[in-house]
Amino acid sequence: MAKKGKKYLEVAKLVDFSKSYSVLEAVNLAQKTSVVNFDATVEVAFRLGIDTRKNDQQVRGAVVLPKGTGKTAKVLVFAKGDKAAEAEKAGADFVGQGEYITKIQQGWFDFDVIVATPDMMGEVGKIGRILGPKGLMPNPKTGTVTMDVVKAVNEIKAGKVEYRAEKSGIIHTPIGKVSFSTEDLAENFKAIQEALSKAKPASSKGTYFKSVSITTTMGPGIKVDTSEFK
Repeated sequence: MAKKGKKYLEVAKLVDFSKSYSVLEAVNLAQKTSVVNFDATVEVAFRLGIDTRKNDQQVRGAVVLPKGTGKTAKVLVFAKGDKAAEAEKAGADFVGQGEYITKIQQGWFDFDVIVATPDMMGEVGKIGRILGPKGLMPNPKTGTVTMDVVKAVNEIKAGKVEYRAEKSGIIHTPIGKVSFSTEDLAENFKAIQEALSKAKPASSKGTYFKSVSITTTMGPGIKVDTSEFK
C-alpha cells in the first residue's frame, strides 16, 4: 500500500470516513482537502448496481455540465464539404479527413474529443483499435457521431462530459475544479446524477446507486449520502 504524504494525512483528519455527507458537504470537504499546488479537478465516482456483462445493462452517455468543466476541450471533427465548413465555423480545433487518420496512426493525440459525421465512420473505423482503448472512439450514444456537428462542437466546448460504466459498474467523471464555488460543483454533480438516474437499465434490480464518493486529484475520497437522490 502506498504511503500517504504529510499533507494528505493532515487534511484527512477533516473527513469522517465512517460518515456519508450531503452533496454540498462532500463537495465543500473535497475543496478543503485538496493537497496539490494547482487547481485540481474534482471528480465523482458512482458505483452502480448493474451487471456490465449483460448488453442491456450498459450505462453510457454524455451530459453538458451547467457550470462547465473548467477546461476548454480540443475538438477534432471528421467531416467533409459543408459539414467541415460548419465545424470550422462552430470553433472546432481540427477539421479534416484522411490526413488526421494518418497523423493519429503516427502517434498524434493533441485533442480531447472526436466528432464524426456518419459518412466518415468508415474511415474513422480504420483507427478504431487505436482510439477504442483510449476512450476516444466517436459514438452515437454520446452524440459524437452526428450530422449536427455545430451542436456537437458547441456542447463539448460548453462543458460536455462523457460517462461509461467500467466492468465493475463504476463511473468516474469530473465535475469541475477546486476553484469553482461549492454551489457550482454541486449543480454539476446533480446534472450527472440525474443523467445516470434516467439511464438506469430497466433490467437493473435492487439498489442502483450502490455508493458514491467525491475526491480531488490526490485527495481523500468523501462518501456521499445517496438517500437524498430523487
